[in-house]
Amino acid sequence: MPTVAPQFIRSRIGKVCVAITGTTPAEMLEKALAVVKDTPFIEFRLDYLEKPLAALPKFKHFFSENTAATGIATCRRSANGGKFTGTLAAELEILIKAATSGFHIVDLELESAESLKKADIQKLRDTGVAIIVSYHDFSATKDLEGIYQRIQPFHPDFYKIVPTARTLTDNVTLMRFIEHMEDHSNIIGICMGDAGIISRVLGVRAGSAFTFAAATTGEETGPGQIAARTLIDTYRIEQVDAATKVYGVAGNPIRSSLSPAMMNAAFRRETVNAVYLALQTHKLADLLKLVHEIPIQGLSVTMPLKQEIMAHLEKTDPLSTKIGACNTVLRAQDGKLYGFNTDVAGIVGPLEKRLSLRGAKVLVLGAGGAARAAVFGVRDKGADVFILNRTPETAQKLARQSGSKTIKKEALAKTTFDVIINATPLGMAGQKGAQMLEAKDLNTKLVFDLVYNPIETPLIRLARQQSIPIITGVEMFVQQGARQFEIWTGKPAPEEEMLRVVIHALRQQAETAPESPEPAAKTKARKK
Repeated sequence: MPTVAPQFIRSRIGKVCVAITGTTPAEMLEKALAVVKDTPFIEFRLDYLEKPLAALPKFKHFFSENTAATGIATCRRSANGGKFTGTLAAELEILIKAATSGFHIVDLELESAESLKKADIQKLRDTGVAIIVSYHDFSATKDLEGIYQRIQPFHPDFYKIVPTARTLTDNVTLMRFIEHMEDHSNIIGICMGDAGIISRVLGVRAGSAFTFAAATTGEETGPGQIAARTLIDTYRIEQVDAATKVYGVAGNPIRSSLSPAMMNAAFRRETVNAVYLALQTHKLADLLKLVHEIPIQGLSVTMPLKQEIMAHLEKTDPLSTKIGACNTVLRAQDGKLYGFNTDVAGIVGPLEKRLSLRGAKVLVLGAGGAARAAVFGVRDKGADVFILNRTPETAQKLARQSGSKTIKKEALAKTTFDVIINATPLGMAGQKGAQMLEAKDLNTKLVFDLVYNPIETPLIRLARQQSIPIITGVEMFVQQGARQFEIWTGKPAPEEEMLRVVIHALRQQAETAPESPEPAAKTKARKK
């Protein structure tokens, strides 16, 4: 039977356990000291150390100095997804010694437990430590009930079941499983992978004993793991409860989307009991199933789903219908889905603050989703629109549909405009490709680049050099998000706070990743 009263352990732990890695004990302890005041529940990944046994006295000293800390010792073998290359006997010895070095809980993989003799497991129990028996599936979400049955004979204090989410609805499978086992409040359930973020935030609401977080971004111990500060500050995991409404941004890829940071900040500022998640998917059926199962109250829809989702909405606003794309979905009281397009407001709003669009000459670069929103939006306000696109046929089709004209690149140098709008991904961080315009083509009173990452795009730089006033994509991004917030909550959006958070996040990204633009490359110009 379990040795340590789970109630005692549970009284000491929060909803978040911070996983600490490092190649030396000193590095691990430095990281632990940085987080222990805020999150005193810590997992030390002993399998990351070259000599885990030799390091234990240092951890013993840490626990004697930090009596509020609760520690999990994990020494996962490489065969089971860890880094420990020693024998099963060596793993057992490390965990037994960890139990006598101040650790309160040890994590033993199911595969190791099944290979050990009963007497060996009893030795671990006799130390009085609480035991987690854990199982990780790095490929899929399969028979969770079957895994539970395999763990049961060991009577652990905690059952840790960690599959991988291949779809968004895999999270629902895991959370329904935890809910179904609610008598067993000693289950830790998480889905790994980019699609598994839902389980990391909502799993505790479904009954998971706690969840794991990385010490900082870049130090994840499992695919899709979230940094502790993000989980606590952005997602406010400590406040997520049965009444928390769930919203999200859906598309592919959305790992680098700044919408969760911006929208969660808005909910926090306006004290709305809601959480906003990144929903990584390219399959609409998967998304729609999730929307109904969770249920999700509202969506920001980005590529590649903006057009496809239209057929599944009860009704859309006239703009979405005209553009043929919707970026905002509201789940109404009747459970039906209604569509809106706030991209248009995000483009027209900033322009109207600076000039009257009636009769204005506007050049739009591109003919994709963002360009359609720009073209129809400014045409609606009475502007005279010219479209320049790399594929002339697409430009001609959009021009016909919107009552606009197309223009050739050669004609730009001798044509003047009131506004030039870049609605292509060119200039986005990590995006390869030559710019569409040169200095001689910028015969305009205003340049508006819908790309928001980086803030200073090549086009914006070119305009500044020629002293042409500019509007950055950040303004469009915040404006469209503000309108979404208002559609969902009925409250005025805290635009200043939303803007502050986005600019702060972009500056942080620029500082931390000057050499590697790859992750940022995933942020589309029209990303929500």
